[in-house]
Amino acid sequence: MEIGNLLRGSPDGIDVRGPGVLCSFDVFGVTINLTETVVISWGIILVVALLLNWITKDMKTKDISKKQVVAEWIVSTVYGLVDDTMGKHWHNFAPYIGALFTFSITGSLVSMLGLRSVTADFNAPLTWALVTFVLIHGTNIKTHGIGGYLKGYIDPVPVMLPINILSELATPVSMSLRHFGNVVSGMVITSLLYFALSAVTKSIGVAFMTIGIPAVASLYFDLFSGFMQAFVFIMLTMAYISNADGRNEE
Repeated sequence: MEIGNLLRGSPDGIDVRGPGVLCSFDVFGVTINLTETVVISWGIILVVALLLNWITKDMKTKDISKKQVVAEWIVSTVYGLVDDTMGKHWHNFAPYIGALFTFSITGSLVSMLGLRSVTADFNAPLTWALVTFVLIHGTNIKTHGIGGYLKGYIDPVPVMLPINILSELATPVSMSLRHFGNVVSGMVITSLLYFALSAVTKSIGVAFMTIGIPAVASLYFDLFSGFMQAFVFIMLTMAYISNADGRNEE
């Protein structure tokens, strides 16, 4: 969009669509779409991997650099959050929780670079929620065995079996929809606000209403809301996984 059109607002109204399909190809008769979400996600993975490689390079035990201080603070914060929320016997889950939070927050913040948010595609948070879903039930089986795991579906009475199954299946759906819904709603609200201010700009003939206010709104929905949704998602992840174990940390 040219600068003049940006100041005057959108002449054609608003258009909110899903992620664009860059190309499609068939694999054994199944059509696979390569969407912008996939490309941006791999771009995020590459950038984060390079950043982590740089920040952890040449680490020492004495005369440590500022970037090592930052790296150690990040690691200790993630491990501390997991220990405080789940318990110290869940220490090994810290890398997963850290990766989940990083992917979620960066997936939302890419919109500030003019790219479409990864989290605005339902497939992304649903995939994360399904991974968590597998971990929840894997933990339950590991802790209670197959018999204890299956018995949990008929407690306290067998008639609860359908309700318990639906309750478990609802977990990844509710987690992903909460994350996706909040991100998309922010994107829609920002677009509606920009469109409304465009109308004001055209009516008064002064091109200034589309500057500043949409940027502030975008800052809230992209930065603050993106951070909060990522934090809520990992907190739910830790709660569900630790509850599957049934142990309480003193």
